[in-house]
Amino acid sequence: SSGINAEWPLRPGADKNSSELSSLKQNMKSSAQAIMKSVKLNPLATENLIKLQQDREYLQDLIAECLEEVSQEGSFEGLIRATVEEREKKNKLQETILREEDARKNVRALQRQLLELKKSKEIEMQSRNEMIAHLKDQLQETRAKTTMERKYIEKECQVQKVMKNKQCQMTEAELQAELENLQIQLEEENKVNKETEMWVKKHHDQLQEKVEYWMDKYEREVDQKSEELSGLKGSKANILLKLQELTLKYQEYEEVVMEDRAQKRKKYRLRLCVDTTA
Repeated sequence: SSGINAEWPLRPGADKNSSELSSLKQNMKSSAQAIMKSVKLNPLATENLIKLQQDREYLQDLIAECLEEVSQEGSFEGLIRATVEEREKKNKLQETILREEDARKNVRALQRQLLELKKSKEIEMQSRNEMIAHLKDQLQETRAKTTMERKYIEKECQVQKVMKNKQCQMTEAELQAELENLQIQLEEENKVNKETEMWVKKHHDQLQEKVEYWMDKYEREVDQKSEELSGLKGSKANILLKLQELTLKYQEYEEVVMEDRAQKRKKYRLRLCVDTTA
């Protein structure tokens, strides 16, 4: 800075510009150190080389403009403005980097959450797959059991059908034999009925005569017995009258006897009294 001040006298306010120039030098020095550090860490990176070339070209242009301004106007306000602009750009870039860092942190957190969600979903999916496999096994077992039961039921039904057919055949034979037996019995009964009918027709007249004879005899005997009953009823009435008369006579005799006994007792008592006094 002393060389520049010696060759080109500065305008008033040069102290302020000198301090800003010192700050600019310090910023350029720190920027150059950062660039060199980045190049040392990765010297073959294409982006670093391109950035270094761009910064070198920009610095050359900036120095040329600054020298022209110093030679013509004796100031380096353009350099200061460029420094301020670069500082603002750097601050914005730093803010952008910070936002990118926050975004990366958020992305990493979201990735962790996604990984955890993926693991939980995998665990849930595995559990579901195990449940599906278990249900498939149960379904297969149920199908096998159902098939066995169906076959057993079909065999049981076939056996019962065969047994029923045999029973029906036996029952049919028995019924046929019974039907034949009943037909024979029916023929015999019809024969007996015909013979009975013929016998009844043959003896019907004789039986009719006997019936008339016994009816006449019955009527005569009934009349005779009615007359005898009437006679007995009359005799009964006479006997009842005689019995009443005898009853009256008996009562009269009994009264006489009782009076006689009473008199005899009285006489006996009088005689006893006389004997006692004598």
